[in-house]
Amino acid sequence: MDLFDDAPQLDVPGLIYQPDYIDSIAETSLLTAIDAAPWITDLKRRVQHYGWRYDYKARSVPPDAYLGPLPDWLTPLAHRLADEGLFGAPPDQAIINEYLPGQGIAPHIDCEPCFGPVIASLSLGGSCVMVFSREERKAPITLAPRSMVVMTGEARELWKHGIPARKSDPGPGGSALRGRRVSVTFRVVNVRNLETSNDNHP
Repeated sequence: MDLFDDAPQLDVPGLIYQPDYIDSIAETSLLTAIDAAPWITDLKRRVQHYGWRYDYKARSVPPDAYLGPLPDWLTPLAHRLADEGLFGAPPDQAIINEYLPGQGIAPHIDCEPCFGPVIASLSLGGSCVMVFSREERKAPITLAPRSMVVMTGEARELWKHGIPARKSDPGPGGSALRGRRVSVTFRVVNVRNLETSNDNHP
């Protein structure tokens, strides 16, 4: 975890934020690969599933949802996350979300029976403010392009995270217009708990 040793200190225990986790060349390469793949349009935002398919209606990963190994263009990132000590083994599931200006996601905790104790999400293209909340406490975090945010411990299990549906975000210099943002979220599926759901996940 050498790269993350110098990560900024945040107000949410267990939350790690690393700016410039990848360079602009890698970002362009990932976006090209993502846009060459088919999108699922069942939600208000477009998504892609790799490794395992997540069932949003059942709030679970069905036992027959295995899609195969991660594609070659995601495998190096999965292995890097494990090599850096963030995951005990390379993540075997990735969900890609596209957020256009005005789109967001409701506050939630990722399905705990479905997924392991670490969630890592890479931002591509545009930036946004992600809001972490626990009871009356709120902690907004700006996710810049090419940054990686990692949720462990309390940040993973006790704090909800969401993205307000708006076309701009407040910033130190005033409002910042959003552009198209694509997130790549890595997780490890709890194979033994595939039939268990979590009502906390949208």
